[in-house]
Amino acid sequence: VWLASGVYRVQPDEEGVVLRFGAYHRRATPGLNYHWPWPIETALTPRVTTQNLLNIGFRSGETAQLRTATSRDVPEESSMLTGDENIVDIDFVVRWQISPGLDGAANYLFNTRNPEATIRSAAESMMREVIGRTPIEAVLTQARTQIETQVMQGTQAILDQYR
Repeated sequence: VWLASGVYRVQPDEEGVVLRFGAYHRRATPGLNYHWPWPIETALTPRVTTQNLLNIGFRSGETAQLRTATSRDVPEESSMLTGDENIVDIDFVVRWQISPGLDGAANYLFNTRNPEATIRSAAESMMREVIGRTPIEAVLTQARTQIETQVMQGTQAILDQYR
């Protein structure tokens, strides 16, 4: 029975990570797999194809795509200073997923203590940097696409450094 407890399944949208005595040992492919039973090895299976949403500047019980009357503003995240020293209130949504690479799931699980907080901090920091260089007129009108692109590329660069 103890040997049979090492059988596990990795779904198609997951990536298996096998730990031997708590340290990263190998990746597991989708399907049925086997690892030595606990306490020798354990298997973790984070979803690598799921799009996760992270609301910055507001919290909502609804979906992040529809900002409803039930959403709550978080001014410490959303109030930002523009390049011409005006204050603007910016709410945005970050869509993220675990990189489906050779060690994407292992990096997600082991390189940061709280991955969601790290993503939130990186995205908020990059948004503040880009907004801080942009005048308020451009922020409110024509520069939204450029701001989005700069924030996305800058946030990805930060997160790539963190692996």
